[in-house]
Amino acid sequence: MPNNANHKIVAVIPAYNEEKTICWVVLGSLKYLDKVIVVDDGSTDMTAEIAKKCGAIVIQHKTNLGKGAALRTGFNEALKRGATIIVTLDADGQHNPRDIPKIVAPILNDEAEVVIGSRFIEDSDNDDMPKYRKIGNKLLNFITLPWKRNITDTQSGFRAYTSDIIKELYVKADNIGVDSQVLMELTKEDHKIVEVPISCQYRDLETSTYNPIRHTLSVISSILVYVTEDRPLFFLGIPAIIFLFISIGFFLHLLDIFNRTRYFSIEIALLGFSALFTGLIFAIAALILFAIGRTIIRLIQKNLEIYSYKEYKEDEEQK
Repeated sequence: MPNNANHKIVAVIPAYNEEKTICWVVLGSLKYLDKVIVVDDGSTDMTAEIAKKCGAIVIQHKTNLGKGAALRTGFNEALKRGATIIVTLDADGQHNPRDIPKIVAPILNDEAEVVIGSRFIEDSDNDDMPKYRKIGNKLLNFITLPWKRNITDTQSGFRAYTSDIIKELYVKADNIGVDSQVLMELTKEDHKIVEVPISCQYRDLETSTYNPIRHTLSVISSILVYVTEDRPLFFLGIPAIIFLFISIGFFLHLLDIFNRTRYFSIEIALLGFSALFTGLIFAIAALILFAIGRTIIRLIQKNLEIYSYKEYKEDEEQK
């Protein structure tokens, strides 16, 4: 592993009812890291107690809030403890801690800001992965980043981030879709992201808390929420225009029938008004979300300006 004397490397591990595997993950990670933070997300078993005995810093949520919420808590704690590199991995034993040196190496060598452990590039070991997982991951890869095909594993939770990335990262999703949401946020800003091959263990694993269908639907719903909020004029404006054109088509058809037969079709009129109102709802929602987004951006910029001014004044006073 490259020299990491100038770095403090901390692992953040979200955990929910993983008492069977958490100690193995914690002990394995501590061989390569300065600290391990386990965020116990409302577990009902002995996950928290076992993680503490094995040497982890444990933060507990009273209820199960989701992987995204656990990551937010863990990231904040890691930054408070001075982490310069933050590694995330799953608590169920799928990720092998022995791959941590490979995950952090590109950051230590100044080759990346974010590193993703991929199960689908050359030299990776995914022989144990069930076929349905491979198919599901390919589908979610396409949905998450349809325009960026050089990232092969958008669903991998085995990652490393610089502290600067974490400080500016907005982790919005609370559920398992957080990995997709974070990646979409990072690629939007064109950060340096690289992938390294990792091995994964699926055989004899009975601790996974998400079934494939629930996992896929959860990720897709998170992606839809994110893109709708991020680009409301595009993702809501297009359906609005489509429904408005459909309503025009119904009304023209209604007018044509009336001109030829003097018969007013209530059914076609209702279809036309339904399409019109649906289009208007999409249009209004797009405008409201766009306005809210612009307002939030202005508030953030204003706060940054105030913060920068305060820092400047403090520096001047110290001089």
